[in-house]
Amino acid sequence: MDTDMIRTIVGIIGNVISFGLFVSPIPTFVKIIKQKSVAEFRPDPYIVTLLNCALWSFYGLPIVHPDNLLVVTINGTGLVIEFIYIAIFSVFSPGKKRRNIIIALLVEVVFFAVVVFITLHFFHDTKGRSMIIGILSIVFNIIMYNSPLTVMKMVIKTKSVKYMPFYLSLANLCNGIVWTIYALLKFDPYLLLPNGLGAVSGAVQIILYATYYKTTNWDEDG
Repeated sequence: MDTDMIRTIVGIIGNVISFGLFVSPIPTFVKIIKQKSVAEFRPDPYIVTLLNCALWSFYGLPIVHPDNLLVVTINGTGLVIEFIYIAIFSVFSPGKKRRNIIIALLVEVVFFAVVVFITLHFFHDTKGRSMIIGILSIVFNIIMYNSPLTVMKMVIKTKSVKYMPFYLSLANLCNGIVWTIYALLKFDPYLLLPNGLGAVSGAVQIILYATYYKTTNWDEDG
């Protein structure tokens, strides 16, 4: 079995785990819909992940970086899923928070449109295009993996993991590990750096969950 075949298999496994990452917040949104309130849940991870998926989908296109179909398929799927999450979050958010979400989405749309325009009009080969999009994707992938930092800070302060979804943290850890292996098999620094850091971030979140699980008051509302 050659490296390309192994990389394809790892990429498929990565797609499955990434899909698990994208759907892992479903219990959180079921709770939001039932309560008809976002309570103390934050939209930050979903807003950042939406832009991250858009950038990686663009990165994986043949006009930017050939031979990355698996990157396009999973991030295109993630783009749709994250948009649904944000829509649900907006519906059940109070006025000010909803307004902030809409503003953040508009900023992301404008930013992404500018990135696409600059990439296609000023970079005329895949090497240049993959470099600029790769660097941007690294930045936003790191932000995506670390967007739970605000929640992690609250966990340490309150000694409660009630508002830090366990399955999202676990999926982050697994996703980071598998895509790190994928990047190493056919060395891609743009995939390696953010996913390596993502694995570390996921591990820290799991450690926090284990540390503060017993001190969490699961019956307390709000």
